[in-house]
Amino acid sequence: MEPILYVDGLQKRYGMKPALRSISLTLEPGRILGLMGPNGSGKTTFMKVIAGLQKANGGTVRVCGNPVGIESKKLVSFLPDRNIMPRRMTAADAIDYYHDFFADFDVNKAYDMLNFVHLEKNIPVSDMSKGMVEKLNLTLCFSRKSKLYLLDEPLGGVDPVARERIVSTIAQTFNPESSIIVSTHLVHDIERMFNDVCFISEGEVLLSGNAEQLRTERGMDIDALYIQMFRDRC
Repeated sequence: MEPILYVDGLQKRYGMKPALRSISLTLEPGRILGLMGPNGSGKTTFMKVIAGLQKANGGTVRVCGNPVGIESKKLVSFLPDRNIMPRRMTAADAIDYYHDFFADFDVNKAYDMLNFVHLEKNIPVSDMSKGMVEKLNLTLCFSRKSKLYLLDEPLGGVDPVARERIVSTIAQTFNPESSIIVSTHLVHDIERMFNDVCFISEGEVLLSGNAEQLRTERGMDIDALYIQMFRDRC
């Protein structure tokens, strides 16, 4: 079976400064990968390159066999780490906008998800809390029929109750024929979702593998492993 994502020797620079240093990984269908590292480690840059929002300086990236470009972008749904919806828009307006913009957007699923996350469709973004905005963005992201979902810090700045609902939303809407990459430094709140993990620092992969195997081999949960690996790097 062809992997959802194949990355080999990916490099990215900003001027002379390396942002990604020869990153390689493969993601099979039905897997959720936790991409973990402190702020500034390269997580967002990695996702933007995969999503086709930034150009790599070297290496190979393929999404379902397609190099980054028009075809790969049709297969990727990207949730950035900040709100991109105009503040005047309501949730219903945002759904209409996505429906017009993306051919694979499922309006019925979007409204079902709004109900699941308890978000009123007529509230403008300007009146939403951080958690409500994240719920809206997740709704928009997962209402596309994509093969690869990229979630950049979906729990950042969100209160614990909203975090739990967001994690439940991801689990509830996951299509086993697709895959998800979640970047986070809030490992404790979300590690139970991960099939695979990848620890990244200063654009380099420090450790990657099957989450359950790493728990067994290291004798600790992923959160404790994260703390151990990055204690002296932050």
